[in-house]
Amino acid sequence: MFVIANFLVALAQILSAIFTIFWWLLLIRVLISWVNPDPFNVFVQFLYRITEPVLVPIRRFLPMMGPVDLSPLVAFFLIIFLRTFLIQTILDLAYSLR
Repeated sequence: MFVIANFLVALAQILSAIFTIFWWLLLIRVLISWVNPDPFNVFVQFLYRITEPVLVPIRRFLPMMGPVDLSPLVAFFLIIFLRTFLIQTILDLAYSLR
């Protein structure tokens, strides 16, 4: 069973790293949106391509508050929730299998 436990620990660490990287990409996108970014910039296009699939479903359920887009804030809360709940659950399961 220790092999499955080690696999789950590794999975939890990889998911944690993915959530952290996505959190930073989302934060950079929010900060860049405050200064009129060049839409033809490769880095700006990369940020939009990576973060937009997460933000679009949130925008469908969240009404616009004037010119303010609150979907990144909801995405931040979702990332924090998933990092706290999902990863800790996987780690607890792994430690119970040891």
